[in-house]
Amino acid sequence: MTNRSDPARRQPWPQSASRPVATPLQPSVVYASQSPDALDAQYEGRASCYTYAREGHPNADVLARAIDAMEGAEGGLVTGSGMAAVTAALLGSLRAGDHVLGGDQLYGRSLRLMAEELPRLGIETSLADPTSVAAIEAALRPHTRMVLIETVSNPTIRVADLGGIARLCTARGILLAVDNTFTTPRACQPLAHGADIVIHSVTKLLAGHSDATLGYVAAKDPRIADRMRVLAVTMGLTPSPFDCWLAERGLLSFDLRYDRAEANAKALADALAETKGVTRVLYPARFDHPDHNTAAALLGPRGSHMVSFVIEGGRAQTNALVEAADGINFAPTLGDIGTTLSHPATSSHRALSVEERAAIGIGEGFFRVSVGCEDAGFLIDQFRTAIGAATAV
Repeated sequence: MTNRSDPARRQPWPQSASRPVATPLQPSVVYASQSPDALDAQYEGRASCYTYAREGHPNADVLARAIDAMEGAEGGLVTGSGMAAVTAALLGSLRAGDHVLGGDQLYGRSLRLMAEELPRLGIETSLADPTSVAAIEAALRPHTRMVLIETVSNPTIRVADLGGIARLCTARGILLAVDNTFTTPRACQPLAHGADIVIHSVTKLLAGHSDATLGYVAAKDPRIADRMRVLAVTMGLTPSPFDCWLAERGLLSFDLRYDRAEANAKALADALAETKGVTRVLYPARFDHPDHNTAAALLGPRGSHMVSFVIEGGRAQTNALVEAADGINFAPTLGDIGTTLSHPATSSHRALSVEERAAIGIGEGFFRVSVGCEDAGFLIDQFRTAIGAATAV
């Protein structure tokens, strides 16, 4: 009788004396072990192996190590989204009765997490201006455990006094967590400036193509890193292997994309500042930015790829601008290889009241631009035409 293998039985991976140039995609959810003793060795840390994808998989580890190298970190964790990374940092470090102080111009979902979810778990929250060390110090409480800020705020493009806040937190024994999504490690490495935790929405400029949803978080203290990892595994903040594979591929062109987008952003900011109908332009490398000196000290010549601006008028004018910018995607995202335009009042910060938005400088005429890698002249023409259409209403 001819021996036949069961067609339902998975075959072993082919062996090869050569290696793949591109990182292999490994979508397996589970990994087989040789014996109960071998499984014990894996879970007890005596053997380096994978068991179940929620607990880690090769594509996540490859991506994490790549971002670790960029941020000057060790043992970073990739999560299923940027907000999953924020959640891992907060819930992995805080407990009921603690107080966390946030920057008052955080990303909209981070603000909602602070305002709605953490208090429900018994964690006290409040906000203060991260451009002022004095404001942060005045808002600290005896039980403040963490300060959470963004290097450059989303979408108001204000620059945190990262060094000053880091020195304050170190002196008080308070953890400093920094969301570095806008600036990326190309412009700033928060851990080198004294931060304890660095966070990214990898979805944005690191991955760069609007096709992968991921986050990243790393801590200097291995004990904090371990708590974040355990929380992420327990709560299922797991990244997709395919998204990790896409993001790792995106990192190969990151430096080129960043430099081109940053040069375009500076050119666009300068052009917008001279455009009739624009009342304000926010770009850190411009001398008229309110935090220019802080930005120069923290970012050096870098200005990042984000520009915000304000036009005169209300909803009729904002509608006209978006409709006339037919070569620019109107979308609530950033960091794509192509330029995107967003309107925070109807997207990221829509949960805030008109008064709350006004308090942080977001009105109906406020727009945020994530500048991409197109020709700078094309972008300038698009925005001048669109703003002209708005002023004509």
